[in-house]
Amino acid sequence: MTDKIKKFGKYTLTTIILIGSLYLALRKIDIQSLITELKTINWFWALIPIPIMVLSHYIRAIRWRTILRPVMKVNSVLNLFSAVMVGYFFNNILPRGGEVIRPYVYAKREKVSFSMVFATIILERLLDVLTLLFLLVIAIVFTKDRIINAFPEGSNIASILYLVLAFVIIITLCFYPPIMAWILKNTIKPLSLKLYNKLEELFEKFRKGFEVIKSPSEYLRLMFESLLIWTCYAIPMYLMFYCFSFSAHITLGFTDALLLIIISGIGVSIAPTPGGIGVFHYVVMIAMMKLYGLSNVEGLAYATINHLINFGVQVILGLIFFLRERITKIPENLSEIATSEEVI
Repeated sequence: MTDKIKKFGKYTLTTIILIGSLYLALRKIDIQSLITELKTINWFWALIPIPIMVLSHYIRAIRWRTILRPVMKVNSVLNLFSAVMVGYFFNNILPRGGEVIRPYVYAKREKVSFSMVFATIILERLLDVLTLLFLLVIAIVFTKDRIINAFPEGSNIASILYLVLAFVIIITLCFYPPIMAWILKNTIKPLSLKLYNKLEELFEKFRKGFEVIKSPSEYLRLMFESLLIWTCYAIPMYLMFYCFSFSAHITLGFTDALLLIIISGIGVSIAPTPGGIGVFHYVVMIAMMKLYGLSNVEGLAYATINHLINFGVQVILGLIFFLRERITKIPENLSEIATSEEVI
C-alpha cells in the first residue's frame, strides 16, 4: 500500500468521524436556542481558566523533560514547551499530526536524534492512557452506574484497552531488545541487508527513548506529573460550570469536572479528529444530559465554550511558537524525517 493510499484512507476515516460526530451532536439541536444560550454566558468564568490551561501544557513539557533526561541533556524547558505548543497547533489541523511534528521540532532545535525523541512521545501517550485508565477505575469504584451511563450508546470502553495493549507490545519490544533483534534478523535481513542495517540503527535510537522505564526512581515523579497534568485539565472544566445559568440550580463540583475530562479524554482517544472537534462536543453533551439532566442545548453550549477556549489557546500559542521555531518545511511522513536525521 502506497503512502498516498494510506494518507487518503486516514483522512477519509477522520472526515467520516468528524462529520458523523457533528451530525450526532447537532441533529436534535434548536440552533436558535443554542445561540441564545451562548449569548448569556458569563465570559469572566470562560476566560479565567486560560492561565491554568497554559500551565497544564507547561507541566507536560516538564514531564517530557523527565522522560528525556536519562538519554540526553535537556538544556531548556522553554524549548520543550515550544515544541509541545507547535504540536498542539498541528493537532488542531491534522489528526494526530502534532505527535510527529513535536519531536521533529525539538530534534531540529537541539540537533538530536528524531527517532529517540519520537520514542519518548509514544511513551508519553502511554502514560496519558494509563493515567486515564487509573482515573477511570477510581471513578467506576465510586460512581459505577453514573460513568457507564454517561458514555454515548454504542460506546465500547474496551477499545481503549486495545490501545494500551499496543503500547505494552511496543514497550516489550523496546525493553527486551533481543526480541526485536530476532524479528529483524529473521524477517528483514534475508530480504534486504541494507534495509536491515537501517532499521537496526533506527531501532537502537528508538529504544533509547524508553530508557526512563529502567529508572524506577523516576516512576513516582512521572506519576505525580501525569496526575497534575490531568488535574489542570479538569480545573478549567470546573470553573466553566459557572459560565452558565444551570450552575444556579445544579451543584457541580470538581469531581464532576474530573469525570467529564475522563469521559471526553477516552472519547477523543478512541475516535480522534483534528482538535477533537465533533467527538468532544458530542461526548460531553451526552454526559451532561445523562449525568445531570441538562438539556441537549445546555450540554452542547457547555462543550462548545470549553472547546472554543482550549482551541483558541492552543492555536494562538502554537502559532506564536511555530514562528519562533522558524520552520520552513514540514516533512510529510516519518520515513522522510528518519532518513534526513543527519541534517537535523
